[in-house]
Amino acid sequence: MSDTQGDAAGADPEAEPTDDELLEAAAGGEQSFEPQDGDTDLIDVAALLAERDEFRDTMLRVKAEFDNHRKRVARDDIEKREQAGAALAEKLLVVLDACDAAIAHGAADVEPIAKMLGELLEREGLEWVMPAGEPFDPNEHEAVMHEPGEGGEPIVIETLRIGYRWKGRVLRPAMVKVQG
Repeated sequence: MSDTQGDAAGADPEAEPTDDELLEAAAGGEQSFEPQDGDTDLIDVAALLAERDEFRDTMLRVKAEFDNHRKRVARDDIEKREQAGAALAEKLLVVLDACDAAIAHGAADVEPIAKMLGELLEREGLEWVMPAGEPFDPNEHEAVMHEPGEGGEPIVIETLRIGYRWKGRVLRPAMVKVQG
């Protein structure tokens, strides 16, 4: 052993162990590295690992909660936009009804306006419900007249007022005459 190695090891008894000394201790050698009184350099590794794991778990939980929050806010935003669109479409149904009434009374000048408004709303998600000849569905139809039939399943025989769906949800049920 050289003098510098001997002096370094002998001069400072609290010096950090060398790699060789650590390997020897790990292999069950004679040297032990127990913290001595006043030795603040050696820290309990198990406590550090436990603290690290706790911080990691907390970080992962917070990240998952944030991701869920972000997705929930995005869903809520989409739903609010759809509800706002449905509310506007519902208000415009009065205009469509007025146009239909005017056309029924012979006002041909209103036809282009009604067509443009109808096409615009249709592109945005409005669907017409005109169920004449279809089975009666109380979720989409409002029966205001009833005619006796052959018994069996009630059938819509006449649409008295057009119904509307907005992106698949009933905005206004169709007013119908039912047989059956």
